[in-house]
Amino acid sequence: MSSKFESNVQYIKYLVNKEITKRFLKGENLEEVIDDIAETIIPGPKPMTRCCIYKERHIIGDRVKIAIEPIEEGENVIKIIRSACDECPVDRFVVTEACRGCLAHKCQEVCPRNAINIVNHRAYINQELCVECGRCHDVCPFGAISDVLRPCLCSCGADAIVIDADKKAYIDDEKCTQCGSCVYNCPFGAIVDKSYVVNVLDLIKKSENNTKYKVYAIVAPAISSQFTEVKIEQVINGIEKIGFFHAVEVALGADIVSCHEAKEFAETIEERKWMTTSCCPAFVKYIEKHYPQLMSHVSSTVSPMIAIARTIKSLEPDAKIVFIGPCTAKKMEINEKDLKGDVEYVLTFEELRAIFDAMEINLKECEETNLDNASYYGRLFARSGGVLEAVKQANEYLGINADIQPIKCDGLDEVVKTLKVASLGRLKGNLIEGMACKCGCIGGAASISHGPKDVTEVDRYGKLSKEQNSVDATRVFDLENIDLERKYSILNDNKSE
Repeated sequence: MSSKFESNVQYIKYLVNKEITKRFLKGENLEEVIDDIAETIIPGPKPMTRCCIYKERHIIGDRVKIAIEPIEEGENVIKIIRSACDECPVDRFVVTEACRGCLAHKCQEVCPRNAINIVNHRAYINQELCVECGRCHDVCPFGAISDVLRPCLCSCGADAIVIDADKKAYIDDEKCTQCGSCVYNCPFGAIVDKSYVVNVLDLIKKSENNTKYKVYAIVAPAISSQFTEVKIEQVINGIEKIGFFHAVEVALGADIVSCHEAKEFAETIEERKWMTTSCCPAFVKYIEKHYPQLMSHVSSTVSPMIAIARTIKSLEPDAKIVFIGPCTAKKMEINEKDLKGDVEYVLTFEELRAIFDAMEINLKECEETNLDNASYYGRLFARSGGVLEAVKQANEYLGINADIQPIKCDGLDEVVKTLKVASLGRLKGNLIEGMACKCGCIGGAASISHGPKDVTEVDRYGKLSKEQNSVDATRVFDLENIDLERKYSILNDNKSE
C-alpha cells in the first residue's frame, strides 16, 4: 500500500478510479475491459488482502460495475458489494468465560427464540436460532455475554444497516441518509459510494474544450483540509488542467446562504419557535426520514452547493456544474426532485486525487490559481460551528439583530440527541446547526484523510479572504438588485414554486 493512503480500502478505491480514468481517456469501452482492469489492479500471483487473487479480482470487477453503470432515479448512491461482505464476525452475541452458570438463568428466560441452552452449567447460544435482539446481553448479571457489533452497524447513526439471513449487510433505504459513515468504517471495503468519475470525464470531453458549453467545478471549502502537501491555489490549477473551464468556491454560495438564513430566521422564528440550518444534506435527510413531523423547522434555504450552482446558471444558463468535496450525501442531493439539474455530477476528493494521478497532473509543479473570493465566514462552513458563526455575523451586519440562541450538533450522534429533545419540546436554543460528520465537512466520509482534524486550518484559510463578511462577498453577483422571482429561484429549495 502506498504511504499516502490511510488503508488498503482507500488505496483500492483509488486504484479502481485511477484505472477507470486511464481507460476512459484511451477511448476504451469500459464494459468490455472489466476483467482486464481487475487483472491490472490484482496482477498476482499473491493476493493483496483476501484469500486468493480470484476473489479479489471478482470484487474489483463489482467495484468497476458500480462505477460505470448508470444509476436509476431515486436509487441509493451508497452500495453494498455483497461479494466483499463476508469476513466480519457473524455471531454478534457470544457467551464468554465469565459465565458462572448461575441458578437464575435470566439469559435463557428472556430469550424470545429459545436460542439459549444450559450445557454443563454454562449458557450456550444456538446461533441458528439467535435473532440478535440483545436481551440476554442486557440481563446477564456478570456481563458474560459479549456484543461484537459490526463496524458498519456501529457507525450508522441512522440505524440503516441491517444484517440479512445470509449474514451479509444491506441498507434500509427508508432510513439511510447517505452520510457515508459506513463507507469509511467498513474494514473490508464492502460498502462504496457510487462514483461519477466516468460521467464527469465524459461531460468534459463532450464540451469540446468548453466551446459547446462551459464546465464549472464548484469546490467545497473543506478543500482547506485536503492535499496539504501543496497550496490550495495549486490544487485549483490542477482542477482546471483536468479540463474544467473555471473553479468557483462553494464558499461563495455559503455567503449567500448565511445572509438568506439570517433573514429567514428573523422573519419566521416567532411562528416556528426554532429553526435548523439546511446546508448538510445528510442532516436534512435524517430529519425527513426519522422526524418528518419536524420538517417545518428546517430552513427552506438551499445548500451552498445549490446556491452557487443556481447563481452560475442564472448568469450562464448553458453552464454545466460539477461539485467537488468530501461528501457522499451530495451525490444523492443533486438527484432530489426539486434540485435535479442544478448540479450535473459530484466528485469526491478521493476521486479527484485518482484523476490527478491518472492524468499525470503533478500538483507540486502546478502554478497558483486563486479561488474566487468568498468571505472569511463563507469558508467557515467547512467546520462544525462555522454555519452558526456565519449566520450570526450576517444577522448583525444586516442590522437584523434577531435573538439567535445557537445549538451546535457535531456529528450524527449529537444530531440524534438534539432532535429527541426538540421532539419533546424541551429544546434550549432556537437555531440548530446540524452536521452529520464529526468536525463538519472537513470530516466528510470521502475526505483524503480521516484522522483528527485541525479546524484552525479552515480558520487560516478563511483569513486569506479579502472580504471579511458575507454581505460584501455576495455583491460580486449583485444579488440585492436582481428581481424577486429570480432571486427566489436561486435561494429557495423549491425552484418550481
